[in-house]
Amino acid sequence: MDLSSILSSKKQKIKNLALIKSRSKKCLRLLLKSKTGSIGLVITLTAIFVAVFAPLLAMHDPAATDALNRLKPPMWMENGSASYPLGTDNLGRDILSRIIFGSRVSLIVGFSAVLLAGALGLILGLLAGYYQGAIDWIIMRVVDSFLSIPSILFMLMIISILGPSLISLIGVIGLTRWVTYARMVRSETLSVKEREYVKSARAVGARDSRIIFTYVLPNVISSFIVVATLSVATTIILEASLSFLGLGVQPPDVSWGLMLSDGRSYLSTSWWIVTFPGVAITLTVLGIIFVGDWLRDILDPRMKKR
Repeated sequence: MDLSSILSSKKQKIKNLALIKSRSKKCLRLLLKSKTGSIGLVITLTAIFVAVFAPLLAMHDPAATDALNRLKPPMWMENGSASYPLGTDNLGRDILSRIIFGSRVSLIVGFSAVLLAGALGLILGLLAGYYQGAIDWIIMRVVDSFLSIPSILFMLMIISILGPSLISLIGVIGLTRWVTYARMVRSETLSVKEREYVKSARAVGARDSRIIFTYVLPNVISSFIVVATLSVATTIILEASLSFLGLGVQPPDVSWGLMLSDGRSYLSTSWWIVTFPGVAITLTVLGIIFVGDWLRDILDPRMKKR
């Protein structure tokens, strides 16, 4: 590699660092101006805090049963107790403690599955978009194959074979949702690779790996982050749906979907068993969506509000 290409590479790195610093300051400034973004970030950080410090925040063991206090209403209702602020379920388990511990499963599945799917989709999308040809054809045909099968049906089939567990839940969701990222990253890569600075880097003999990670990746990562953030919300809902069907985590572990499943028979008489887990799901998903919308407005120029 000659001197001019080395200097060009260093200039590009300096430019990328300056761009990251500038975007970070801009994101912080716009976050303070965005009400929905600020609210979403507060909700999301609160959910993460609750999940991390669940053993310290919970008043009771989430799996401990108490036949003498079963179906106890929330503390502000008649016969309610301050020891069980949100009431108890049909086995006398504390609803609030179960919601607190259930946040762990929802967030672990949400972030882990998106991380797995995102990493796989990002790598395959970059390869397909940059090299095209046979590699692109093979990857896209695999993507088409996954899209031709209803994802929920595919997940139900695989989990039924592997058995319901936290690990199988993360793996199945991650390995069925990567196609969204692969298609998006491929499309962005096809556009970026035709820009002048990429052609110049290729002309001076820069390696493909260097071009992909120095020039292409920084230009597609913004859209990737937006899609990944919004996908966390949908993954949490998907986890709750699978747990509701009995194909998610199993007792004595706790998840919000499992709480909904346990309380559906008591909806007409003990509404709090399903209402409060449902509110937890709604608030958490809404907070993450708000953060995703805020990131979209900042990172994607095409979606910026005028």
